[in-house]
Amino acid sequence: MKRSFLNLLTPALAISGTAALAMSDADDACIDHLRQVGGPDGQSGTIESSQFSEAGTLVMLRDAGGTLWRCIAYKDGSIGEMSVVEAMDDGGGAMAGAAGSTGSKRVKFDAGSTGAELVGQLAPGASQQYVLGAKNEQFLYVRVAPQNGSLDYVIRNPDGSELLGLMSADKEYRGQLWQSGDHVVEVINRSNSAVDYNVIFGIE
Repeated sequence: MKRSFLNLLTPALAISGTAALAMSDADDACIDHLRQVGGPDGQSGTIESSQFSEAGTLVMLRDAGGTLWRCIAYKDGSIGEMSVVEAMDDGGGAMAGAAGSTGSKRVKFDAGSTGAELVGQLAPGASQQYVLGAKNEQFLYVRVAPQNGSLDYVIRNPDGSELLGLMSADKEYRGQLWQSGDHVVEVINRSNSAVDYNVIFGIE
């Protein structure tokens, strides 16, 4: 049975028919995150499925616009991944990737490592958020390296304020943090073509 979640101001969960069912913490966390990154369509939609495991709960959500999202939530309420699985066709045929969408991924460093390198691809108008847990007074290093085309990025503090405003990917960032918690690096493709890229993070 598919479960619907209502608009941002309605904490209740509506079920098909008249029954109501309490959401799990993972469902709550994924819905809240979709509302943050999914734009107007992400404010309501349907929980397609929710599969619990010790490693993390996999929640599949379809927003009001018909786009299917994959979310992995952990016991502490944090989000490990939020990505588009199936973007809604706008009527112009199959879409190339998740055009215009925003994904989210938590960055985890290997044991004993202070850095990580990831690869990705962004469709035109799309962005990818990378979430890094870091502490006040630590130093953050970010380098975005497009393999073709151009990209921009922005860095946000845990309170949502900007640590670094919109910056071209040809400029790397190295600076000291002044808040503790989840910092978000959002890589943005403002061009009209898909861009492959590498992104490198370091925290010391």
